[in-house]
Amino acid sequence: MDLFESKNIKPMLIGAEGEPFDSPDYIYELKLDGVRCVAYLDSDRTELRNKRNMLLNAKFPELKEMHHQVKKRCILDGELFVMSEGKPSFFEVQRRTLSSKPFKIEREAARLPASFVAFDILYQDGRQLTDLPLMERKEILSKAIKESDQFAVSRYIETQGTELYKLAAAQELEGVVAKRKDSKYYMDKRTKDWIKIKNLHDDDYVICGYILKGNNVTSLVLGQYDGGRLIYQGHVTLGISSEDFKQILAAKRIAAPEFAPPKDNEDAVWLEPVLVGVVKYMEKTESGFLRQPIFKGLREDKAAKECIITKRDG
Repeated sequence: MDLFESKNIKPMLIGAEGEPFDSPDYIYELKLDGVRCVAYLDSDRTELRNKRNMLLNAKFPELKEMHHQVKKRCILDGELFVMSEGKPSFFEVQRRTLSSKPFKIEREAARLPASFVAFDILYQDGRQLTDLPLMERKEILSKAIKESDQFAVSRYIETQGTELYKLAAAQELEGVVAKRKDSKYYMDKRTKDWIKIKNLHDDDYVICGYILKGNNVTSLVLGQYDGGRLIYQGHVTLGISSEDFKQILAAKRIAAPEFAPPKDNEDAVWLEPVLVGVVKYMEKTESGFLRQPIFKGLREDKAAKECIITKRDG
């Protein structure tokens, strides 16, 4: 079936994390703190879908006319984000994606309108482009869109990844993604052709359970997958909102997690491993646990099995 008609793309994923570096074989783009989004743009319709292929149109109505800004039917891969106080805010995106009230969504769309930045093009005018090298796809993408304040093409630099990282760090942005110039686009694959270089550290974790402590304090038990096995990854206590905790409380309970419960977890309430949350942190210990973790929020655009322990490049 035609790639556009099937509307079932699972995007290519970053497969490595590393330190800033320079190379003529790579381009470097800013990493925005939003949600991954695949845009299907036809002559009369815009369809926005997240990594789990869930339709986002109702959550971001301000982007419903994006199809008027492309010359031909196309599929774009990019990032959907919301600016707040001069920076992309995952909290604002998350608040919108978890909302189900149209009036509230319309109000937030007027207050803090979302934007879409395209960093890849997978299809145009009946032709699948995924087997082309990245730089050829970039050239096609640059000519495909009439840009606006809310719909643009991602900018990149060649060779000088370290300088772009320093700029991102100075502006307290999330970081940089390095991409091999000759890389093809492998749908639903995690590849080291794309390398994440993070300034502000965060990662996605499975919510395995929670522990109720004194003074209305709650600690979430975190896990990630390694080779198909769910591995205990510590706890997070700070930053858990009442809205997120209501959803966590509603999750299905189980008798025990897949891993052996660590000490001091005797009072934990264990949950079916389906909810995913984002946790930011200062650094990881040698054993992989988090220093000074803060919960950023739940996300529905990622399946629990996709929360894997990332291996650092090199």
